[in-house]
Amino acid sequence: MKISFYPLVLAVILILASCTKEQPELQEMQFELTEAKTSGSKIKGNTANSPIEVLSWVQSMQHPNGLLESAEYTDFVSLYDNSLAAILFIHTGEVDRAEDIFDYFNARLDTEFHAGNGGFFQSRRVSGHRSSRTWMGDNAWLLIALNYYEKQTGNATYSTMQQDIEDWLRQLQDPDGGIRGGYNDDGTPIHKVSEGILMAYHAVKGYDDFHKGILNFLEKERWQGETGDLVTGSDDPRYNYAMDLHPLGYLVLEDFPKSSLENLSRYYNTQESTMKGTEISGYCFDTDLDVVWIEGTAQVAVAYDNAGKRGKRNQILSEIEKNLLPGSYLPGSKGLPYSVNFGTTFGAAYLWEHADMSPALSSTIWYLFAELNLNPFGSDRKDLPLSDQFWIDSI
Repeated sequence: MKISFYPLVLAVILILASCTKEQPELQEMQFELTEAKTSGSKIKGNTANSPIEVLSWVQSMQHPNGLLESAEYTDFVSLYDNSLAAILFIHTGEVDRAEDIFDYFNARLDTEFHAGNGGFFQSRRVSGHRSSRTWMGDNAWLLIALNYYEKQTGNATYSTMQQDIEDWLRQLQDPDGGIRGGYNDDGTPIHKVSEGILMAYHAVKGYDDFHKGILNFLEKERWQGETGDLVTGSDDPRYNYAMDLHPLGYLVLEDFPKSSLENLSRYYNTQESTMKGTEISGYCFDTDLDVVWIEGTAQVAVAYDNAGKRGKRNQILSEIEKNLLPGSYLPGSKGLPYSVNFGTTFGAAYLWEHADMSPALSSTIWYLFAELNLNPFGSDRKDLPLSDQFWIDSI
């Protein structure tokens, strides 16, 4: 018997019309049905927004010295943001743009990376005038981008920089397997941060005692087995859960339990967009639920895409696309702000001024990763024994 598809679609839509925003599972059903109906098409979420317009905004942020400004009219450059941009440019075939980024840092191996305690600085001005803080996680991201470049192009131009960053990451490892977070402006060490440790684990190629040590540390110090969650290890129970550990853990650690993605519901909330005046749903940094964090929400979309949950991915993208803003540097371009509304970042500190009001690189690039089906960690799987995968019992 032939069953008509359209009554089913209508029934689901009628159900959805009576749903609240606190029921994302029903929204996901709508997107899965739409995807089935339009199988083989390129329709994704809100088709009024073109990825080309968004990519154009990212391109407009690159200055002649190769560095990308993190947001318009800020004169602020982030090592992390530029590493994300390099991965994006390689994926979209604009390898020369990625090389411009790498060339900038490669030219400063002796004067910056090997000076003091080592490592590239976390931030600088467009002119190159830099801060004094070296954050391990951002250096790991640069190595991830360099490794991706080598794999995609077969070019070993930056092999010295790759090796130097790897060596620096390795020497930050303590006997307990954890990785110190780098150094503050005053030279004091940064504590061990779960998210940065995940990045170091992936950035260093292969699988050896360095990686095994990291997994031992995560299992003993940062793993909540009863819920299947990576945690921050904070002494303050309000901040033991960090939203980004869910998508990043799932993307970095092989065969990580999907239950970690299901636990994302603890961060889900709806806020009124500062710039659009419309309600937008997504994920907060932590469990205080005062902000929709667009960068992190886009990371969740990438994770769901890799988990095979395309309906969920599309539902998330459709929400954050509501907050696309016009770019000022390039007419016709669009980007996403860091957050939907103003509030606190992870913990009690407030976001910077205009974080909710102007496009930002990190959120825009993670959105493009999801839109282009790009997992930035997909180029290197670890050949680790099953016995070292402490998360298997939670699957």
